[in-house]
Amino acid sequence: MPAADPLILDRVSLTLPSPAGPVEILRELDVRVGAGERVALVGPSGSGKSSLIAVAAGLERPTGGRVLLFGEDLARLDEDGRARLRRGRVSLVFQSFHLLPNMTAQENVAAPLEIAGLADATRTARHWLDRVGLSARGHHYPHQLSGGEQQRVALARALAPQPQLLFADEPTGNLDAANANQVAELMFELVAMTGAALVLVTHDLALAGRADRMVRLRDGRTVETA
Repeated sequence: MPAADPLILDRVSLTLPSPAGPVEILRELDVRVGAGERVALVGPSGSGKSSLIAVAAGLERPTGGRVLLFGEDLARLDEDGRARLRRGRVSLVFQSFHLLPNMTAQENVAAPLEIAGLADATRTARHWLDRVGLSARGHHYPHQLSGGEQQRVALARALAPQPQLLFADEPTGNLDAANANQVAELMFELVAMTGAALVLVTHDLALAGRADRMVRLRDGRTVETA
């Protein structure tokens, strides 16, 4: 039997409360991501791109429809079950780097591996820092690194477990053009090397164009897939 697609969103809706009343964020949205496929989500601010990632990764429960992660219906899992399903198989990279300030670059990459019980976490962290061109910066703290370097550390941390699915939410949004291009090149190169599927949220159409497929969102709906 062939392996299940890493991600299927089937008529997914998300409504959240607000002082002015319920707000529809996602509206019967359908998205499918195949193994190793690179899908870019584009659309104006407020179109639901980041909310889609939160729902797809099991960080937010939808109010309608189904989310299948590696063939598992997330609605049937409690919080611990969703965490177990993600562990080692799903990674996330955000616009803000989310590095722990009191840990060195190497420790930031190694920490999730140690939590997962990997015996050679330190060696693996050094390997992945080398892959992103930061082998000489492993003992520096985040405040000693540039924004581009911090995002490369975050990318190394995300890919060190060799996940099957990487969510990247505006990964170049806080970077200047030169660093953004370098991080984008690294991300696509390393995703191809590991065979991970990629779901990329971006406002940058040139970056989105590097993906295998582009999904356009507007007002929480899929309006175009190319």
